[in-house]
Amino acid sequence: MEDQQPNPAPTPVAADSTPKVTGIGGIFFFSDNPQQTRDWYARNLGLDVNEWGSTFESRSVERPDEVHSLQWSPFQTGSDYFAPSRKEFMINYRVQHIEALVDQLQASGVTILDDIVSYDYGKFVHILDADGNKLELWEPR
Repeated sequence: MEDQQPNPAPTPVAADSTPKVTGIGGIFFFSDNPQQTRDWYARNLGLDVNEWGSTFESRSVERPDEVHSLQWSPFQTGSDYFAPSRKEFMINYRVQHIEALVDQLQASGVTILDDIVSYDYGKFVHILDADGNKLELWEPR
């Protein structure tokens, strides 16, 4: 019988300090009747909805104890929350090191629409992409 060595403990994943997008934090879109849209998705597709939409949770492959969320939210058609973009949707990107990322974006000439704001659930800032789409950047707490 061969000598069997115990499997070594997995190497911990080092914390990445690069300012970057780490995932999708939300999908927001216009609806003529957001409540009816939320109700339709709840009734027909089983989404657990509240007044903001629905939250999906997932785990990080590299760090299974880490839980991520994605917010799905219909907004009233014509809401100025997506302005100055004229698109009918907005994507929220989950990021790390938001302050350093904003500094990099400014240095690259990206349009930063507002200052970083902090809430109990994270920090947010809005930018425009190359096509003029408003994007929301979110660093969770």
